[in-house]
Amino acid sequence: MANESIPRKADTRSSRLPRNVWIVTLTSFLTDVSSEMLLSLLPLFLFNVLGITTSLIGLIEGVAETTASLLKVFSGWISDRMGRRKALAVMGYTLSSVVKPFLYVTTTWFGVMAVRFADRVGKGLRTAPRDALVADSVDEHQRGLAFGLHRAGDTAGAMIGIGLALVLILIAGGAERLTRASFQLVVLLSVIPAVAAVLVLALGARETAVAPDEGRAPRLTLAGFDHRFRWFLLILVFFTLGNSSDAFLIIRAQTTGLNVGGVLGMMITFNLTYALVSTPAGLLSDKVGRKRVLIGGWLLYALVYLGFAGAGSGWQAWSLMAVYGVYYGLTEGVAKAFVADLVPVERRGTAFGLFNAAVGVMVFPASLIAGVLWQGVGDWTGFGQSAPFLFGAALSLLATLMLIMLPGERVRIEA
Repeated sequence: MANESIPRKADTRSSRLPRNVWIVTLTSFLTDVSSEMLLSLLPLFLFNVLGITTSLIGLIEGVAETTASLLKVFSGWISDRMGRRKALAVMGYTLSSVVKPFLYVTTTWFGVMAVRFADRVGKGLRTAPRDALVADSVDEHQRGLAFGLHRAGDTAGAMIGIGLALVLILIAGGAERLTRASFQLVVLLSVIPAVAAVLVLALGARETAVAPDEGRAPRLTLAGFDHRFRWFLLILVFFTLGNSSDAFLIIRAQTTGLNVGGVLGMMITFNLTYALVSTPAGLLSDKVGRKRVLIGGWLLYALVYLGFAGAGSGWQAWSLMAVYGVYYGLTEGVAKAFVADLVPVERRGTAFGLFNAAVGVMVFPASLIAGVLWQGVGDWTGFGQSAPFLFGAALSLLATLMLIMLPGERVRIEA
């Protein structure tokens, strides 16, 4: 567990990172090539092709993410009990790869939800053990760098996946408005990198055996964790309640005048800034502390959501999404490194499961709230397209204040 005063001297040479970090990064890269080919188009498929309302889109995303989040708790705990991480991670990646092709034949919103549900089951199985595998493979002075590199690889894959989707859409002649035929073409080709990702992890990663504390099986409970970790989870709940699915950002961008090609170009820009910022942000957190970097990222998030609330043109939405990528780069990997700082190694899988659950479970109510605020429910027509983003900005500012008050690591930087 992290001490209150931690002398750190970060090794900035990524070549010194162990094999597992590179293998997991490559796996995530290939997985996101596959996933983002589909996920960047799925909100438009639901909204334009199937004619689904934002409240139903919120339901689909909420169910999918909540499923993944609940499973992350159990998969992390199981990996602690087993003292091994790799098998569960491989199983999760395999399941997600198997179910994606079913989107080719899906013609209803319920069918889409079923595929998203199964895909998120796979994500739930793999995420906590995978994160623990990365954390187990490096020492505390490289955690920020390792998780930052992993996020950069993950996001670079997303950027390439969206780029491939854009090329395929242009070839299929659906740049103005998504069609079923162009979406089906993307589904078919997304299977190739998904299968490659499973093979890379299965054949390339090395297991990290972790002995349970004093021979006792880890408990699936918050009891015994550092109080800072427990409070950090509570803060994440407040923050995530206003952080609805990014599907709403995609739909909001379309309302500003961006066509399908423009939306995909915007998402490429988002992932480019995300990828470029992730590794430097992780390295910065090794030097100045995780909490300071997270506070800066959350404040930036509030500004971006305020911007989306008032965006009136496509170039504004595009620019805001680029800044949104900076927020992701500052926070995603750093938050995981912060969790690793606060918990003991023998309970790391459980901790990552609880962390991911705190984030993902709240996506369900967050997405439902966003959809209802936007278009209402029943006879009520809602408050309009700005409402969910104003709500998200307000909650992020509240969570930032709570994070500022959280006792954090006091980092002494060695020359």
